[in-house]
Order: sequence, then C-alpha cells, then structure tokens
Amino acid sequence: MDWKVSECGFDAGRMTTNGNKYMIGNGYMGYRGVLEEYGKDQLAAVTLAGVYDRAGDKWREPVNAPNGLYTVISCDGEVLSVLETEPLAHTQSLDLRTAVHRRETMFDIRGGGRVTLTAERFVSMNQLHLLAARWTLHCTVDCRIGIMTGIDGAIWDINGPHLFEQQSSSAGGVLLSTAVTGELGQQVAVAELIAFGTAEQAKRVDAVIELDGGTALRHISIEAKAGETYTWCKYAAVFTGLDGEGDPEEDGPDERAVQTVQEAAATGYGGLLEAHRRKWAERWSRSDCVIEGDDEAQFALRFSMYQLLIIAPTLSEKVSIPARGLSGQVYKGAVFWDTEMFMLPFFLHSDPEIARNLMMYRIHTLDGARRKAEEYGYLGAFYAWESQDSGDDACTLFNVNDVFTGRPMRTYFRDKQIHISADVVHGLWQYVTFTGDDSILADGGAEVIWECARFFYSYAYYNPVKQRYELLDVTGPDEYHERVNNNAFTSAMVQETLKIALQTAERLQDKYPAVYNGLAESYADGPFLDEFTDMLAQLYVPQPDPNTLVIEQFGRYLQLEDVSLAELKARVIHPNEYFGGGNGLATTTGILKQADVVLMLYLFKGQFSKDVKRVNWEFYEPRTEHGSSLSACIYALVAADIGLPDWGYPYFMRTATVDLTGESKQYVGDLYIGGTHPAANGGAWMAVVLGFAGLQYDGESAILNPSLPQAWESVELPVVLRGGSFRLRISREEITVTAAEGNSEAVTFAGFGGEAELCPPGMQLRLRA
Repeated sequence: MDWKVSECGFDAGRMTTNGNKYMIGNGYMGYRGVLEEYGKDQLAAVTLAGVYDRAGDKWREPVNAPNGLYTVISCDGEVLSVLETEPLAHTQSLDLRTAVHRRETMFDIRGGGRVTLTAERFVSMNQLHLLAARWTLHCTVDCRIGIMTGIDGAIWDINGPHLFEQQSSSAGGVLLSTAVTGELGQQVAVAELIAFGTAEQAKRVDAVIELDGGTALRHISIEAKAGETYTWCKYAAVFTGLDGEGDPEEDGPDERAVQTVQEAAATGYGGLLEAHRRKWAERWSRSDCVIEGDDEAQFALRFSMYQLLIIAPTLSEKVSIPARGLSGQVYKGAVFWDTEMFMLPFFLHSDPEIARNLMMYRIHTLDGARRKAEEYGYLGAFYAWESQDSGDDACTLFNVNDVFTGRPMRTYFRDKQIHISADVVHGLWQYVTFTGDDSILADGGAEVIWECARFFYSYAYYNPVKQRYELLDVTGPDEYHERVNNNAFTSAMVQETLKIALQTAERLQDKYPAVYNGLAESYADGPFLDEFTDMLAQLYVPQPDPNTLVIEQFGRYLQLEDVSLAELKARVIHPNEYFGGGNGLATTTGILKQADVVLMLYLFKGQFSKDVKRVNWEFYEPRTEHGSSLSACIYALVAADIGLPDWGYPYFMRTATVDLTGESKQYVGDLYIGGTHPAANGGAWMAVVLGFAGLQYDGESAILNPSLPQAWESVELPVVLRGGSFRLRISREEITVTAAEGNSEAVTFAGFGGEAELCPPGMQLRLRA
C-alpha cells in the first residue's frame, strides 16, 4: 500500500491547504507543509508546543519560531521560486511512513537550459529540537547559482507580534537568531548550520553573511557546471526558555541550539535520517491499522494516524494537543475537549505513556480551572473551554464577528459549556480503567475528579417542585443552541462524573489511604461524598420518549421550527454567516451543529437499546449540519454499533479525508479557523477500531463485535492492553488474537457474543462467529 501523499504541478490557490496537508512535526514543534522559499505571507510557520504569548489586548496564542530552513535559489540573477517563476514541472510529497517531506521543481532558465531543485526535510523524532534538510541542484548548462539560505526572522503571526529583542549573529559557521517573548519574557533561539556534499564543491563556494534583526542569511554563489549535481545539507535547532526549566546547570537556549546543530553536522544527514526513521518505525509498529479490501480508506486512515503521531507530546506532561495541532496559531493554540473525547482513545490503545501525559496536563492546569470556577462564583474546578499553558481560559466572551455589521457577537462557549469539566473526568477515568494505572489518581487525578464534581454540585439547581437536580442555562456540543436547559449530553456526563467521584473515593481508600485521608480532610466542610451521592440519586437526565424513543436534546428542543437543512441553507445571505448566536439562522430551528444526543448514545452505548440508538440516529442526522469536524465520526460509530456499517462508512471517509481534501469550514463569521483537524483524525481511527472492528475494553476483558463495511475483508492492528502487546485480526467470520511473548499477564477476549477466553503471553487465540 502506498504511504505517500503527493501532487504534481503548482497551484497557488492550494498553498494554505498544502501547508496543512504536508505538515511534519514531532510533538515539540510543527513545521507547516510550505515550500522552502515561502515566508510569512505564505503562512510558513514553526509552531512551538506549550509556548504562548499575548500581544497587547489581542488574543493569546502559541509562538512561532524563526524558520531555520528558509532557502531561495537563483540562477544568473533570476530567482527560481514558484512565487516568481512558473515552474516547468513541480512535485510535492510526504512519506507518511518516515515523515519526510520532499519537493522537486524544474525551471527553464534564460539561455535555454534547465535547473532542477530537489529538497527533502524532516523534523527529527529522535532529537526533538532538530530539523534537517538535504538539497540537490542539477543544471544542464554552465551558470552562476545563488543560494540565499539561513534563518528567516520574519514571523507569521495572527495576533502578534510575539518575538522582541530579535538579534542575529554568526560564529564558527553557525547562524543564530535569538528573541524573547513579550508577555513572559521566554527566550527563543534558533541556530542553523550548512554543509556542502563534497570538499571540492565546498572550495568553490563563496558566502557572504547578512544579519538583520532576527534574520540571518548566507548569500552563497556557485559557478555551476553543466551536468554536475550539487548537494548540501542544512541543520536547524530550536530551543526556548522552557526547555530544561528549573535546572540551573543547563546551558541557555542559544548555547544548546548551537551545540545541537554542530553535533548534527558531525553526525551527518544520513545518520540523523536513519535514527529518525527508526523512531517512526517504532511508532508505526505500535499503531498501524491495516484495512484489507479498501485502499482509499486505508490511505485516509494512515494519514489520520500520521497527523496524530506528529503532534503527540512525548517530551512533557505539561503539554497537551491543541484543537488545530501544531499547524499554526488558529484557535489560539488552545486545548479543547477534543483531546479527551477524540484523541485520547488512539493513544490509550497504542501508547499509554502519551495518554498519561495528556491527562497529567489536566492535573497540572487544575489551579486554572479553580480560578475560573471562582470567577463565576462556583466551587471546585470549571475547566477552560480553550486551555493553554496555565489552564486559565483563553476563550473570550465575543468569539465571532457578525459578517453583516462587523460587530463582535456574544457567545456562550466560555461560560456555559460546563460539560468540559465532565469531559476531563471522563478522560481521566478512561485512562485509569484502560491501563489499570490508578497511580494517576494519587498524583492529582482524584483531586481533579472531586473538584469537578464539586463544581457541578454548586452549579446545579434543585427543583423543589419536581424534587430533582437540574442543569439549567448550559450549552452542549451543539453550539448553535446556547443557554438551554437540561441538555441530555451534559446531564449524562455530569451523572458519570458523580459516579466516578464516588468510585475514586473507594479506590483511594483501598489503595492510597494516606492520600484519601489528606484530601478528604480538606473537603470536610463539603460538598463531598454525601452531597455527590444525594445529587446522583436525584439528577435529572433526559430519557427516551416512551412512544417515539427520541431523546430530546434539551428542554423544548422539539418545539423549535422543524426545517430541513436544505431549506435553512436557502436562507443564507452571506457564505460565512454564523448559524448560532443570538440571531443565527439555526438558533430558532432544530438544525444542530454537530452530534449531541448521538454522541451521548456512543459514550453510554451499554445503557440504550439498539432501537433507541437507531431511532435517534435517524431523527438527528438529517437535522445535523456537521458544522464541526468532530461530528461525522460519531455518526459512523453509532451506525456501526447498530449493525449498519454502510450507513457509517461515508461519515468515516468524510472524517478521515478532511485534511487531505482541505474541504472543511475555513471561517466562522470572519474568523479564520483553518488548520489541521486532529480530533477528526482521532475520530477516523475511532470509527475503524472502536466502530467497524467493534473493539471494547473495560480494563479486564476485550470484547469484539465486528461490523465491517461491505468492501472490507478485515481489519488488523496492534493494541496495548494492561501493558501487554497484542495483535488483532478481525474479519466477519473470525477474530485472531496474538499475544506477544513478553506480556506479563493473560487478557480475556470475547467475540461475536461468545464466551470469553484467556489469551496467555506468546499464544494465539481464534474466535469464530
């Protein structure tokens, strides 16, 4: 199966889309899929994970570093750039197996000759601060080649500038660009070093250094001979003040960057690439999912998994995955509920250490959640809708501008989407249940869970007439309907939070009594376990109507205008107008933005009958605009769950190809929301493994109920269960489970509704329909 994303020909209209499509990264930084001659106007960006800055009163967002791989080629004074000269031929590609980006461009030059430029690059998965590139140049006539290369200090910012005191220097063949961020004064340093392929070619190179603020460039001149190929390599390193934080023995970012490129040059491009490839081989060995019978789905799924792997935080448990990954500063580089709901499952099954990092991030940001709860007059922890480094909410009260008046529109994402705290609890408990690692509860997880439960207790309204707790004035996943009462999804998630809070107490009392006693003492004045128990017993959660089986999305939803999606869209005046908010087209209708009730049916599938799931799927899907990339995968998952995989297949493909096609919503009002879609990438994997392959794992037994699309013959994948490695091959008639010899314990598997069987280390188990 082909692992390569590629296209021939240059299309200026696809520059932004390709910047997302051809991304490379390693969790520490993301490098957009731009061509080497691109600058800030073409959205070139080296986006750093966990480094944020606020410029004045603008939105706070992640910091982009200077671009150490910037290069422009000229021939006899003519610039050979796709931005200035139409190429004779051009190819851009990305190898998903090794995360190596490549371009090859051929230009006609004055005098009748041709010059072919080839460049490949990677962001090292072995050395997370390092970028490396290798260039070749071939000409058919004698000519003078100019190479302008180095560090581009002109930064693409959405709400900048973020780098100040930009300076550049040159010493010992190394270029260095340094700066500090405006808000927190964090140092950012980028070093670059270039090496030519042969000593003979190096002798024929003339170089002049140009330093200007944060930009440091070499102007290299080569008297090129016809038929000869010239090769050179570039090494760039990025460090910030957050690296080695708290260690007084560490060198500064500038010294570490210089040392890194010097060591990289000593190792050489080939050695660095081989180490990088080995790391990627390890990643794929733990995660690659093989679909037999559908090449298109296979490719889309691999692309989705690749996008998750390049943004996974391996270096720090204080960093999570933003809603647009590391593809730029869109959505303020903030972490949303997307991580727990749509990305965490992939890492639970393939790399539990990264899953732990994702949940430890929420523990480290608990104080920010406490501050938000206090800001609104509540107890406990109200997690940020848009979370950055401190956990304080980066979401504003006016997130969208009206496209007709230009005025900011009041939205209620920040203050009414209370389900975010329940989503965090859900993720924590998923991690504990799946891995068996309850040490995370003692490491702060229990405190997060209880503080979220305390928040919900203080938020809920006790209705003395109906003798029940209700959750009023909330916004569910369907953001087109704000400030509603008793949203079914939100209420079900809060119910789960209360249950988990009580289970956490039991677990701590049993295994970590000292931790339990210390925390319980701090909650002696309540609300605590007694109050949680009382609220759980009396919490109102909307249920299926006994006659229709429809679960009303929120109170009085069924009284809204019932229009078709086509009819609603026929009312659109401006292509970018926002459907939600106070006067949005969908607000007074039953049209919803994304899966809401249907998401609840997926998360709590064991609590609802097949008939209830099918009725609600059929009721809500025609009313769902899928205005969020999070939506389609949920319809695929529930379709598979009710035994109708071919209903779900188009939704899976829509999810898995969102960044391949670039066909996604780019604006909300006049707000640009482009970039990659890691939650959709995670949702694509969920649709295949948890939906069509039908894998469920409760921490003790794995249950497999396949529901494969018609064209699929089988799905094969590795999974990590309780620290052990297993390989599953799932078809309609047979499931094969192979346990690695190094596993420490047997795991129970059941398939096709049959009896559970143990699969000991080193053994193979076959389950038949």
